[in-house]
Amino acid sequence: MLDLRKPSGWFFLLLGAILIFLGVNAPHLRAPLTMVNINLYAGIAMAVFGGILLWLARSPS
Repeated sequence: MLDLRKPSGWFFLLLGAILIFLGVNAPHLRAPLTMVNINLYAGIAMAVFGGILLWLARSPS
């Protein structure tokens, strides 16, 4: 049976890493009308979620 946690985890981890990179290196690219660096915060949340999915998908030893 195909476990979707592993590819989803890698997807969210990669997307989170890209957003964290943009949030740190290009803080001027933010949502209009906000002073919050949403790329950084959303990237951290996605990376954590991807890590949790990968942790849940690990094979039991």
